[in-house]
Amino acid sequence: MIPISNRIPSGRQPVVVYLIIGINIVLFIWEWKLDVKGELSYIINSWGVTPTKIFYVTTAAFTTLNPAAWIAWLLLQLSLVQGLFLHSSFSHLIGNSLFLLVFGKTLENLLGHLKFLYFYLLCGVLTFGLQILVEPTLNLPLIGSNGATVGVLGAYLYKFPKTKIDTILPLLIIFIPLKIPASFYLYWWFIQQLFYGFGNLSIHSSINPSNLSYWMHGIGLIIGIILMRSLKYK
Repeated sequence: MIPISNRIPSGRQPVVVYLIIGINIVLFIWEWKLDVKGELSYIINSWGVTPTKIFYVTTAAFTTLNPAAWIAWLLLQLSLVQGLFLHSSFSHLIGNSLFLLVFGKTLENLLGHLKFLYFYLLCGVLTFGLQILVEPTLNLPLIGSNGATVGVLGAYLYKFPKTKIDTILPLLIIFIPLKIPASFYLYWWFIQQLFYGFGNLSIHSSINPSNLSYWMHGIGLIIGIILMRSLKYK
C-alpha cells in the first residue's frame, strides 16, 4: 500500500519537507557512489550514531575536567543530526520519504516551516538519545530518519485521528485506489520496517541491527505525540 495524500488542504508549500527529502536523496546517491568505491564504511562510522562511542565520551566528559573529552562530546552531538539524513537501503529511503511527504506537509502547514524543522529534528535526536540509553554497549552505527518520521506520524495522528488517506494498492499491473484511516498507517509503518533490506547497500548488515535498539525507533511515535501536546495544537 502506497500513501498518496491526505484530504486536509494546505495553505502553503511544504518547503521544509521537500528540502529534507531532497537532502536525503542527494546523500543516498553519494552513499551509493562511495559504496561502489568501497569507501562507505568510514562515512557511516563517522556520521552515524554509535551508542558505545557516545556513551563512553559522555561519561568521560561529565566525570572529568578534561577539555579534550568535552570537545569530543560536542563533536559527537553532530552525529545525532547527521545520522538522520543517511539511509541503509533504497526502500529505507523511499518508505520514510513517502510517509514524510504525506503526513509531514500537513504538519508543516500547521506548525510553520521553522517550527516544523525543529520538531522533526528533535523527534529524531530524542529517539537516537533513547536508543543510546537502552543499549549503551552497542558498537554498531545507527542511521536513518525512522524516529523523526514516525514522530511526524504520531503528531499527525494526535491532531487528525479520523482523517482518510488516499492510498494506492498495487496488484501486479492493476492499481486500486483506496481511502484508509490515518490510524492504520501506525501499524503499516511498523510492518514496512521488515522490508527495509530491499536495495540495501553492501554494509547493511553492520548498521541498524534488528534488535531492541532498532525497534526503539518506534518510541519516536510517543515523542511526536508528547511534543505535539506540549505545543497545544488541539
